[in-house]
Amino acid sequence: MPPEFVAVRLDRVSGWRRLAGCCAFASLVIAATPADRARAGDVAGQASVIDGDTIEIHGTRVRLYGIDAPEHDQLCSDRHGGRYRCGQVAANALGAFIGRQAVACVEVDRDRYGRSVAVCSAGKVDLAEWLVRGGLAVDWPRYSKGDYAAAEAWARGKQSGMWSGRFVEPWRYRQCIGAGGRPNDCSAEGADGQR
Repeated sequence: MPPEFVAVRLDRVSGWRRLAGCCAFASLVIAATPADRARAGDVAGQASVIDGDTIEIHGTRVRLYGIDAPEHDQLCSDRHGGRYRCGQVAANALGAFIGRQAVACVEVDRDRYGRSVAVCSAGKVDLAEWLVRGGLAVDWPRYSKGDYAAAEAWARGKQSGMWSGRFVEPWRYRQCIGAGGRPNDCSAEGADGQR
C-alpha cells in the first residue's frame, strides 16, 4: 500500500484524527510499517463492485466506511417524478469510476456480518467521499461522526444524483423491508426518512 495513501486516509476517520493531531509522526510510523505487518483487514488490489457501498478485493468483502448507498432494488424519484433504481445506478457508477484502477483499503472496523469496514481509495480519491459528493450515497452520521457531512451538503446544494429528486434514506428503506414491506412501498414518498 503506498505510504501517501495510509498517511492521508487515516486522518479522515474521526478516531484517528486525535492520534494524527497529537502525534504528528504516527502517520510516518504507520506508513513505514512493512506490508507483512499491516492489519489483517487492510487490502489492496483490483476491486469488484458488490453494491453502491460494498466492494470485494481478493475475496475480501469491504463495506465503505461512514456512508450508506441505496439498496439494489431501492427506487428513487428524479426531478420529474420518474422512478429509477438508484441503488443500481450507484453500483454502476462506482464500477465505472474504479474501472481497472487498484483500490487500497484501510480497515477501521468490522460490521455485524464480519465484513471489513474501511476507508478505500482509487488513486488518491476516497471512494466514499466520491459517492456522497456525486449524490450516489449519503453520509451515515451514526457511523461516520460527520466525516462525509460536508460532501453531502455539497451534493445537496448542487442537487447531484439522488438530491435532484426524492429518496428514502437507505437505512430506513432496509428497516421497512425487514418489517415485511415491499420495495415499491418502502421506496415511496411519505415513507419514513423520505428526503
